Amino acid sequence: MDDNENYKDSDLYKAIDHKLKQVISKKRYKHTLGVVDVAVYLANKYGENCNKAAIAALLHDYAKDFSEAKLRKHIKKNKIPVDDVLNCAYQLLHGKVAASIAKKRFGVTDIDILNAVEYHTTGRRGMTRLEKIIYLADFIEVGRSYPGVDELRVIAEEDLDKAVLKALNNTIIYVLDINQILHPNTIDARNQILIGNDK
Repeated sequence: MDDNENYKDSDLYKAIDHKLKQVISKKRYKHTLGVVDVAVYLANKYGENCNKAAIAALLHDYAKDFSEAKLRKHIKKNKIPVDDVLNCAYQLLHGKVAASIAKKRFGVTDIDILNAVEYHTTGRRGMTRLEKIIYLADFIEVGRSYPGVDELRVIAEEDLDKAVLKALNNTIIYVLDINQILHPNTIDARNQILIGNDK
């Protein structure tokens, strides 16, 4: 597939990649490239646009290394709506900030890409195929090593929804185990896949 082979050649990809190296650590950059590789692979496998998957994956952790103060400053300056859960769990804000930067700095207007970036931390009800791919790729890129990751990679080869459901379940269990706030979007995403009425 052509867009699978040439996604790194786009001007937008190159511009984001150049700036990304300046704002995240080398370790996170390596992780990001791993997410790009898996996202493009899954996009090709499940009939999604590989260029869109590459751009969304490249952007997903753009603001991950920002301090809490920097995240909150960007949120306030750009009047980005934040619910009570996100306000208390600032670590989840980087998705919203990255989506905002994608739009304002890099001119990304594709709503599917922007949503995939924004909701990669929580998932949500009504996730598109691209959103599911980015959410999952973040969990299973080659650098990830945790109990159950190999099983999740196998499921990802067979059924996208089942793999996303497993990833959501893992997130919920982990957040409960460490006694942290669980975003309702994660529960909504899980329930919708189980009910089977996701569009």
